[in-house]
Amino acid sequence: MKLGILSAIYDGYSFEEMIDHASSVGYECVEVACWPSGKAERRYAGVSHIDVTALDNAKVSHILSYTASHGMEISALAYYPNTLDPDKVKREAAVRHIHALIDAAVKLGVGRVNTFIGRDQHLSVEDNIELAVSVWDPILAYAKERGIRIGIENCPMLFGRDQWPGGQNLFYSPVIWDEMFKRLLYDNFGLNFDPSHFVWQGMDYCAILEEYKDRIFHIHFKDIKLHPEKLARCGVLAYPLDYMEPKLPGLGDVDWGAFVSALTSSGYDGPACVEIEDKAFEGSRERIEASIQLTYRYMRNFVI
Repeated sequence: MKLGILSAIYDGYSFEEMIDHASSVGYECVEVACWPSGKAERRYAGVSHIDVTALDNAKVSHILSYTASHGMEISALAYYPNTLDPDKVKREAAVRHIHALIDAAVKLGVGRVNTFIGRDQHLSVEDNIELAVSVWDPILAYAKERGIRIGIENCPMLFGRDQWPGGQNLFYSPVIWDEMFKRLLYDNFGLNFDPSHFVWQGMDYCAILEEYKDRIFHIHFKDIKLHPEKLARCGVLAYPLDYMEPKLPGLGDVDWGAFVSALTSSGYDGPACVEIEDKAFEGSRERIEASIQLTYRYMRNFVI
């Protein structure tokens, strides 16, 4: 297993600066954020360290040689939009950019693209499954033809008022995974699994690893801190951020020893990238870089 980092935390850094710092800390791989140009619609989105729409041979050569010269690999190209957005213009733009990531992954020799399924937050689960099948069947076919695996993160994208009522990513539970895998028969369709999202949903993030071991293509190491005293007052139907918060690995409620033990027992030996989303470590490059180093030191207790 290679310990890496999702590059979205390096907002404002060039590709080279990002590789310089991540490699100096000790990370072995990087999941490269590849958002389209323009204003980000949410925190930790909109970051782009590779412009996949302008990737000529010279840029490919530079990216690969620079990464390799620092002892690193690219684990995946990352873009997390809502591909089922009720606004069809936004939906089509997201799908086009995912196609661009697939093409870029081929050029770079990267076997994975990580993203969201998306969700129309005002439709039922059942209606969203029908919509997802229609949108994702051609995407998965396009990726399969090119030898690219698609890893869907299991984040519900339901945190506050903006994502209420249903959230903006359908792919959040094994019940839904099963239905989607049954409807979309592609072996390049799998998970970028993040245990933290199971914490606040009350699900077992270790028990599912063996069952889905052939579908787990990539791992995120992120943590969530539940606040029982807040949950006791607002209940599970409240906005999730009313009773939980994303934290650095080791500062939340994920049992990392148990999780990595179950992960290795399942046979997983692919990339595992820390995803840093902790408001307590924002505000300056110094704080951000401290969080990156702290997370690395902590996770090295489990990934060697």
